[in-house]
Amino acid sequence: MNDWIPVAGSTRIVAEKYDAESETIYVRFPDGVEWWYSGCPPHVWEAFTAPGQSRGQYIHQVLDYKPNGRYAG
Repeated sequence: MNDWIPVAGSTRIVAEKYDAESETIYVRFPDGVEWWYSGCPPHVWEAFTAPGQSRGQYIHQVLDYKPNGRYAG
């Protein structure tokens, strides 16, 4: 799986990564909590990480409706 990618310019998350094999997005919040969102094919990852996309709004509008949970990495 890929390493964590730091996220600049977001107040909601500090890092993200994507596992294409399991189609899972992982996010790390400023308090250190890490969360996973499954059922995310590559086009969802691309939309989530698109330039100018608000990560927080995308999580609220799209990812929160997918299977998810706290990541114990």
